[in-house]
Amino acid sequence: MMNDTLTSDVIGRRVEVNGEHATVRFSGVVPPMAGLWLGVEWDNPERGKHDGSHEGTVYFKCRHPTGGSFIRPNKVNFGVDFLTAIKNRYALEDEPEEEGKEQIVTIGNKPVETIGFDSVVKQQSQLSKLQEVSLRNCTVNGPGDKGGIAKACPNVRSIDLSKNLLSSWDEVVDIADQLKHLEVLNLSENKLKFPSGSPSPTGTFSALKVLVLNRIGITWTEVLHCASRCPVLEKLYLESNGIVISERPTDVLQTVKLLDLSSNQLIDENQLFLIAYLPRLEQLILSDIGLASIHFPDAGIGCKTSMFPSLQYLVLNDNRISQWSSINELDKLQSLHALSCTRNPLTESSKDAQTTRQFIIARIGQLRTLNKCAIQREERRGAELDYRKAFGNEWKKAGGHQDPDKNRPNEEFLAAHPRYQSLCLKYGAPEDGELKVQQPFLLKNQLLTLKIKHPNQLDQKVIEKQLPESMTIQKVKGLLSRLLRVPVSELLLSYESPKMPGREIELENDQQSLQFYSVENGDCLLVRW
Repeated sequence: MMNDTLTSDVIGRRVEVNGEHATVRFSGVVPPMAGLWLGVEWDNPERGKHDGSHEGTVYFKCRHPTGGSFIRPNKVNFGVDFLTAIKNRYALEDEPEEEGKEQIVTIGNKPVETIGFDSVVKQQSQLSKLQEVSLRNCTVNGPGDKGGIAKACPNVRSIDLSKNLLSSWDEVVDIADQLKHLEVLNLSENKLKFPSGSPSPTGTFSALKVLVLNRIGITWTEVLHCASRCPVLEKLYLESNGIVISERPTDVLQTVKLLDLSSNQLIDENQLFLIAYLPRLEQLILSDIGLASIHFPDAGIGCKTSMFPSLQYLVLNDNRISQWSSINELDKLQSLHALSCTRNPLTESSKDAQTTRQFIIARIGQLRTLNKCAIQREERRGAELDYRKAFGNEWKKAGGHQDPDKNRPNEEFLAAHPRYQSLCLKYGAPEDGELKVQQPFLLKNQLLTLKIKHPNQLDQKVIEKQLPESMTIQKVKGLLSRLLRVPVSELLLSYESPKMPGREIELENDQQSLQFYSVENGDCLLVRW
């Protein structure tokens, strides 16, 4: 708390009042009320009562018409310095000494009786061993005495300083200057004032690898300014800052492997081109930025883009992507292996989530993980075969043909299905029999005629059965168990297809259907026990 005698340097200070955070915008008298008042602008504008005016006089300005209040200084908490906070949080947590415990120590040649001396030694030892520090919401307002942090806790490698009372980037620098091993720093939910001049010399954050700046109101220019002092930065989190990417990073962010721009609603597709040539960027998180489309104009159909050369994992959850053309574009990324794309109109509008998943897999050839679920080899094969079959009639109408010399689908089809021709090369062009329109409500149109062989039991005859394509592997095993009089638990199923000679595909998931594994008419089930 602060007394009623204040100087003008409180302006801009961050304060806490009954759990709510604010910034001091005014200090002085507010007639006709006697005494000293602080004018504060609340982080939560619903907490205030006015815009900084009283009875027609403007004492300070707020961004929101109800963002301001006048408060007596003794009601305001200006916080504590870093070292005080760390001692309050960590000192003597394990085994507090008994109060008043006496100890005899020798100073020079003279024995001296002390109280609590062992506690001081233990406290210093405990703080010096600290490597991970969490001071979230501990009202930290600055570094404290010069050199105190370096002396007390020099081995700190990770600090969470989120939601504190730090008011400027310079205060952060003063703390970091004393922590030469600092690798992880979280400053989220602090309202920091950033320097407007040219960046200071590098070195302050010489070991910093992870910087978290979520919900602090930072601009892109300020991001580049701060990052210029982080020569080995690998992960940068910038969620919910209202950022507009205004310039291309040059000589900065070149070591960053992960960049989180989630919930920055002002970012559009063109701004992303400005960060498209960060050489080591492997993970890009773009959730909830309002993105409606993706396009890489430097690459034609079937070609790879030079943009985002190292990008392996892309997160596009909670956006407005509604066209398959954006998914096609992702196949142009040379290194993309993992994609999260949930809660977009494209993925939510379809009633069949499994079909949507299959189409995404089929359209992005090198994808290994989709929505945090690994894509097994057989799932990819099934997805690509189903995709090839689903658009086969469209392919034929566009000029596609089983004869390679006559296979010339038009540009419109190739633009809508860039991988279709390569899938025809991989699996063969779809045959006319595959492309007949099925009548889904007639069971006979969903029945598969399959041969059933027993490779390990040569005395068993090959039999032929008609099974629904929707039948699960578990039910197929149940049927075969009854036919062969073998316990279900001992049966192992696989199948082979005339289209894939010499290759055997395991049916390992009992809950999936024959259709899931792309089992077709004329295929052969192999049963072992």
